[in-house]
Amino acid sequence: MMKKYLQRLGGSLMLPVAVLPAAAILMGIGYWIDHDGWGTGNVLAAFLIKAGASIIEHIPVLFAVGAALGLAKERDGSSALSGLVAFLVVTTMLSSDTVALLQGVDVESVDPAFDKIDNAFIGILSGIVASSMYNRFSHVKLPDFLAFFSGKRLVPIMSAVSMLIISAPLFFIWPFVYGALVSFGEGISSLGATGAGLYGFFNRLLIPTGLHHALNAVFWFDTVGIDDIGKFWSSEGVKGVTGMYQAGFFPIMMFGLPAAGLAMYHTAKTKRKKQVASLMLAAGFASFFTGVTEPFEFSFMFLAPALYFVHALLTGLSLFIAATFQWTAGFGFSAGFIDFFLSQRIPIANMPLMLVLQGLVFAVIYYALFRFLITKFNLKTPGRGDDVEEDAQTESSGASKFADQAKEIFVGLGGDENVLSVEHCATRLRVEVKSMDQVDQKRIKATGVHGIKLIGANSIQVIVGTNVQFVADEVKKLRRK
Repeated sequence: MMKKYLQRLGGSLMLPVAVLPAAAILMGIGYWIDHDGWGTGNVLAAFLIKAGASIIEHIPVLFAVGAALGLAKERDGSSALSGLVAFLVVTTMLSSDTVALLQGVDVESVDPAFDKIDNAFIGILSGIVASSMYNRFSHVKLPDFLAFFSGKRLVPIMSAVSMLIISAPLFFIWPFVYGALVSFGEGISSLGATGAGLYGFFNRLLIPTGLHHALNAVFWFDTVGIDDIGKFWSSEGVKGVTGMYQAGFFPIMMFGLPAAGLAMYHTAKTKRKKQVASLMLAAGFASFFTGVTEPFEFSFMFLAPALYFVHALLTGLSLFIAATFQWTAGFGFSAGFIDFFLSQRIPIANMPLMLVLQGLVFAVIYYALFRFLITKFNLKTPGRGDDVEEDAQTESSGASKFADQAKEIFVGLGGDENVLSVEHCATRLRVEVKSMDQVDQKRIKATGVHGIKLIGANSIQVIVGTNVQFVADEVKKLRRK
């Protein structure tokens, strides 16, 4: 149950994280125009840089809203508003000024932990509380004289009250929690390149569970002061050091995984090569240009988990090498070509073109190692499984493609009688069903999805790819009929 909830939390954070490319584009173009003056020498550059910073500097707020919206039973605006209300309450109550007032001391004497109360962790906590209040109170009917505050209007009120209550123990607990998080971050960062390598390894290893978002929050955002993404794009860190928790991903996402896809294509059964080629080409394009790797990784992580473990090891190695030689670049969303191109003119980037050379080497390693392991151990990567499980996708185009695919998936899930709820994250449909016995996995796979993952007795994930939103919309239309 906890694992399932954490996976939903990870998926809900994809919505706010998806906003970061906008910040990267704005700040990247701004620095490209005036990379020496950082906007002081050009009005347009200053406008773009500050516009991007308005997003980067408010990541905790985005997390509060995103988690509240994603974890609520219904994607309703009142849940998002409640997430914002919860965040504002706790960050105001535990701000240095308020704590100084409560303790009767000067602001300078307040524990430094309270200066960092506006962080990703508190944002996520606020979103969780708000979603719980929505799920509990959104349909509650109050007595007639309080009827105006019934239902969804009650949710932000209860979220505010809940965060007031939670603020009390946090007043005593937060300094200790903050200290532990700082120690953890410092423990990894003090290991230098080795720490970056360990982070890269565990980042990929946790992808199947969705728990990698928690790890990312420590190193990428200002949870414990590392703030690798924020400091890189604001160019406020140390050249050759800031960006060390990002740079090593570029060789993997731009070169390594596409090369692995080529290896999987070459080792696929002859009659399945065309189907595998279309899958790998689409996944490779997404990985190289945007850094979105889930279509690739979910295509083989469950079919060949040992191969995915190798992928995690290589990712850790890549971060270790990049950090060792102090080759740095950064991203606003993920380590694809777009972010790599935009980060070139960020002043703090250090020899980023060496990451291209590293990527070419990793492409050779990925291709050779994947091809050897697949053939040596007869791993069931795409195109090498049982034919009955790899029926060709019915060809369609335009809007009807998603409608046709959604219809087949919906029928495969057991239709309206069996489907209880449908949500989606960046690449996956997250479905709750009454009975898994009514699910026809072969029919679902025949639609050309990247894979299926059974989470529990009544929960199934269908890995559709980056077009999942359109498929999810069509499935929801079918449920209303």
